[in-house]
Amino acid sequence: MATHLTAAGRSARWRAGAAGAAALGLVLTGCGGAKVGGSEAGSGGSSGKCGTFNLAVNPWVGYEADAAVVAYVAEEELGCTVKKKDLKEEIAWQGFGTGEVDAILENWGHDDLKKKYVEQQKTAVEAGPTGNKGVIGWYVPPWLAKEHPDITDWKNLDKYADKFRTSESGGKGQLLDGDPSYVTNDAALVKNLKLDFKVVYAGSETALIQAFRQAEAKKQWLLGYFYEPQWFLSEVPLAKVELPPYEAGCDADAEKVACDYPVYDLDKIVSKKFAGSGSPAYDLVKNFSWTNEDQNLVAKYIAVDKMSPEAAAEKWVKANPGKVDAWVE
Repeated sequence: MATHLTAAGRSARWRAGAAGAAALGLVLTGCGGAKVGGSEAGSGGSSGKCGTFNLAVNPWVGYEADAAVVAYVAEEELGCTVKKKDLKEEIAWQGFGTGEVDAILENWGHDDLKKKYVEQQKTAVEAGPTGNKGVIGWYVPPWLAKEHPDITDWKNLDKYADKFRTSESGGKGQLLDGDPSYVTNDAALVKNLKLDFKVVYAGSETALIQAFRQAEAKKQWLLGYFYEPQWFLSEVPLAKVELPPYEAGCDADAEKVACDYPVYDLDKIVSKKFAGSGSPAYDLVKNFSWTNEDQNLVAKYIAVDKMSPEAAAEKWVKANPGKVDAWVE
């Protein structure tokens, strides 16, 4: 998930990824096994017929909810053949140029990637906002904020640093992040705010959620990266730690960032070829817009109620015909 300092942070990882791509002959594999740079090219439909619609799916359940609903409507209402491709954020952008990815439904900032693929390579175009507001920050479990209210001010974190130590934090307090591919400025924040903490990665959204769930149930000390929209906040209402306020430009240098994350207007990115194809799937993506509450509900169906993405999407679509009609009219 995340042109600001945040994007600069992501940019650093992107440059590392690009170097790796060159070493691998530009054949990259995403988290779910789908490839960009392999032999599966083509798609995008033409002049009113949908045909094949290649949809990137990034690794968090909120995005999975986006993809489930758009795919369901594309198949059921427009007759598309939808191919979902599980890909990390940065890797998905590479597929625009090869025709292997038609759309990314939830982009968190990424001015660096927009500059590369929209302005320079001209293989991608913006397709408007999703309607979702994205928030990234540091959080603690509710019990901890209740017993130590001052802990939600970053200036007080070092007072409790020893309580957050783990076997992986090297004698410092642990700041638990999720998937290493996610947008994060956390290492720079720890350094520039001179905090006695170390960033440790849980490895996935699921692992991060389970850590917070366990910390609340067992009253364990935990400081972690988290974000909205996110269904889990309705189960465990995590308390957000106040970081130095975000101001425009305060994150312009990834190495020097010392301010909170901005609020992101999440948006959609599509391949230029797809946008000009005449496919009704492009119009669907362009018109797709919903609220954080909508996304959280479908994500809960998938993550908590254990519904398949298709069943979750069907349930939401049938309950919200007015919203769906506005996307396909």
